[in-house]
Amino acid sequence: MTDHIQRAGLAVAPVLADFVENRLLPGLPIGAEAFWAGFEAMLRDLAPENRRLLARRQELQDQIDAWLAARRGQDWDNAAWQDFLRQIGYLLPEGPDFTVGTGASDPEISAVAGPQLVVPVMNARFALNAANARWGSLYDALYGTDALPGQPEGKGYDPKRGAQAVAKAAAFLDQAVPLQGGSYADVTAWRVEDGRAVATIGGKDCGLADPAQFAGHAGEGAQRSILLRHHGLHIELVFDPGHPVGAASASGLRDVVLESALTAIQDCEDSVAAVDAQDKVLAYANWLGLMKGDLSESFEKGGRQMVRRLNPDRDFIAPDGSALTLPGRAVLLVRNVGHLMTTDAVLLDGQEVPEGLLDAMVTVAGAMHDLQRTEGPRNSRAGSIYVVKPKMHGPEETAFADRTYARVEQILGLARGTVKLGLMDEERRTSANLRESIRGLKDRIVFINTGFLDRTGDEIHTVMQAGPVLPKAEMKDAAWLAAYEDGNVDAGLATGLDGKGQIGKGMWAKPDAMAEMLQAKIAHPRAGATTAWVPSPTAATLHATHYHQVDVAARQADLKGRARASLDALMTPPLLGGRNLSEAQIAREIDLNCQSILGYVVRWVDQGVGCSKVPDIDDVALMEDRATLRISAQFLANWLMHGIITEAQVQDSLRRMAVAVDAQNAGDPAYRPMAPGFDGPAFNAARDLILKGAEQPSGYTEPLLHAWRRVAKLA
Repeated sequence: MTDHIQRAGLAVAPVLADFVENRLLPGLPIGAEAFWAGFEAMLRDLAPENRRLLARRQELQDQIDAWLAARRGQDWDNAAWQDFLRQIGYLLPEGPDFTVGTGASDPEISAVAGPQLVVPVMNARFALNAANARWGSLYDALYGTDALPGQPEGKGYDPKRGAQAVAKAAAFLDQAVPLQGGSYADVTAWRVEDGRAVATIGGKDCGLADPAQFAGHAGEGAQRSILLRHHGLHIELVFDPGHPVGAASASGLRDVVLESALTAIQDCEDSVAAVDAQDKVLAYANWLGLMKGDLSESFEKGGRQMVRRLNPDRDFIAPDGSALTLPGRAVLLVRNVGHLMTTDAVLLDGQEVPEGLLDAMVTVAGAMHDLQRTEGPRNSRAGSIYVVKPKMHGPEETAFADRTYARVEQILGLARGTVKLGLMDEERRTSANLRESIRGLKDRIVFINTGFLDRTGDEIHTVMQAGPVLPKAEMKDAAWLAAYEDGNVDAGLATGLDGKGQIGKGMWAKPDAMAEMLQAKIAHPRAGATTAWVPSPTAATLHATHYHQVDVAARQADLKGRARASLDALMTPPLLGGRNLSEAQIAREIDLNCQSILGYVVRWVDQGVGCSKVPDIDDVALMEDRATLRISAQFLANWLMHGIITEAQVQDSLRRMAVAVDAQNAGDPAYRPMAPGFDGPAFNAARDLILKGAEQPSGYTEPLLHAWRRVAKLA
């Protein structure tokens, strides 16, 4: 492009060159000339391999499409299906047993189980909120959500509801950190004496049932706190009799603060809309600010101007009288993009370069500022950089990621293994070959997780030619899904990831349904997961209670003895199998998915919002990103291909649902209605995602979204 400037053998967008040279590199031991020269050499070596891996994906899919199309209408033969997948190299033989050799990482990653947030790093306020979600008020989380029945009454503080929250929190404390006799609800005073926390109940002293759970204290006089610990997680009892809540407590207890989001993924991928150099620099700048510790965001709240910054660490006195400092922030990981997309932020020989390779260079360099800090809060006390790598298909691609980050380490002068990688187990070829995929990263892996939505999108795309798939809501009961969820944990435990990294589960998508989350999401630690995704800091605090109810390390020890998840079940596609659906069922499915697609896409394309609460067809707010879009688009593309629905039905539904989505967004002054023209970039993008869905690489939404977002930005 004509406005690019030359750096080494590269053409670089000026906004990116300026960021790298004037903001990213100052203070690092590598200069601009070495940075660009190293990156050019890396691109010449690795970009062709990146392209080859993408071509291999398509080659396999073409072979699968032909095999399935030739057998359409026949009874499903799972044995023949697996034999074919082995013949073409899709299913690979497993090598000998191995144990991951990842070096030291922070205990929040390797040793302690707890919630994880994922936020769009392009939004500084969200990024800071996630980083600061390490500690959260249990009283507030209960009081302000449907975790308690009913709602607060009147304006201001409702003492009756406050008493409900206090009682619920006391019951939680009785379970997690019980007293020798009696309940937290009956405590009238607390004191610290001879290295012990002592409560008073009925005029008598009462210690902790397990005195080792006392971890420290802070403050003096009435305004003070007592720190407890259970399953590696801290609980702070905060006292202030001058506060309305503390005044209502005989002991002056004002709040119960839980260690909540131990880790947070700052996302450059599915939850952002970054389509050009300017967008990428915004994402990189916020990540850099987090790593340097100087990111701030000004906003107005209640008529007052507020500034949000990273929280400081928290200081306590340990039971033996020594100083105790606990991190005030979640340990941050950064999610780079996958192997698919290219970016014109940098051109090599006039061609766009793989966006994932640019992410690797810039985000790792940004994290070096954290490693070099000698005072003040640190992100990684273990001296590691944590990168999550998504959308990889099988062991060859994970091995490529290992080589990529080793090359980045070499260019930037980092010791091998400084960059620790997370593997998103969200593509079919990866979950089918998960142990070998882990082997490709065995000396730097610290994270694997499951993601139902992306994984389902790839499931549908892979078997697109086999026949119509089940309605979307029924996918969760299909045989492959339980095998997928269990197989992920099995592979992590079999390769020794426990004690070295996280085994994670996916997002709770209903940010306003906390009562339902408290009932459902305890299944994740019970499944052996050391972390699971939540949509907000409040949800992180409530989900943290699950890790006090379940000893995940003990649960993992039990699971090591179970039978391995079934490959036959994993390989069984979720096909409708000749079942007839009523016209009403079909019409409902079309509308559900068209509304979901439009509700997300209109914000992505028109406003550049990659993750938000999107009301569904019944006005239930769902936290959506590109993964939810991928499954909906692939589902409708599949039903179109097999004649369950027609293009005319889709077009009609899109128009009707556009009117509904316009109404749902009527209160947004920045919103551009799709009706009555039905010809804007957002509407066109939504239509293309369905009508062209079958031909998209792996069913990904990025190519079409990026193209239409660029049209919208130009307009």
